[in-house]
Amino acid sequence: MKKLPDDLLMESYAIAIDLQLNPEFILLLETEIRRRSLAI
Repeated sequence: MKKLPDDLLMESYAIAIDLQLNPEFILLLETEIRRRSLAI
């Protein structure tokens, strides 16, 4: 995930929530967002 730009990470997270994707995938994205100190 380190190669994924911040804006694409945030967009992916929003789409994952909207599409109600696998909760484990959403948690993975949330963890990376927190690691980068980005606001959800």
